[in-house]
Amino acid sequence: MTRRTDSHPDLTRPDVGAPFFSTWRVDTPDRQRATVAAIAHTWERREWPAPGLLAYHVYTGGDGATLLHHSQWTAEQAYEAFARTRRQERVDEIDTAVPGIRRQGLDRYRHYRSHTRAAGDTRVPGLVVTVRIDFEPDARGRRRDWTDTVLTALTEEPDGHDGLIAAHFHLSGDGGHVLNYAEWESDQAYDAALAAPGAGIGAPTPLWERVRTYPGVKGFTGSRYEHALGLVPE
Repeated sequence: MTRRTDSHPDLTRPDVGAPFFSTWRVDTPDRQRATVAAIAHTWERREWPAPGLLAYHVYTGGDGATLLHHSQWTAEQAYEAFARTRRQERVDEIDTAVPGIRRQGLDRYRHYRSHTRAAGDTRVPGLVVTVRIDFEPDARGRRRDWTDTVLTALTEEPDGHDGLIAAHFHLSGDGGHVLNYAEWESDQAYDAALAAPGAGIGAPTPLWERVRTYPGVKGFTGSRYEHALGLVPE
């Protein structure tokens, strides 16, 4: 069966071979809530669809108009089998409950590295921030080096960011970008980090300046989310 959970996903679990993210545009906060309710109703009344799906989580966007979806699969083949046999009936029921959802596409990733929470840190994230870092075509091979630089900068941060619980970096399957899924204690903690000296997250140090001006990086796109629904097998 399918069980609802309030727990956030573990982005570092070793059995996840295919982490996927996608965005739905639903336009208003009321439709955000209605869509989350429709997803829960549609999934909870059905058997868990596949042993290769480890967890499925939904987040409401801080813009009041979007939903972020994160599914954790053992392998891409497990998702493909689900898409052929079990996906459409769920999509149809959700679309009947909330017409007009615009699905923005599915992005496939591989988890690369994480800045993990400190030992004994049991805080529940009050805010999830995703940052997409796009690279020029001739710089795609530098994504790992850029990520390594960020993680070193976080480790060597003079004052640190008390509100940052963890940050998880994923390499896109298309080779074009990195996705950072960052867990923050709260909106206020994230805003305080943005307002600290420097140009955004990170102290005004040479290492952070290298991150910000890294050759081949086209740009950064950040979004705020709140965890709204977790679904796991019984």
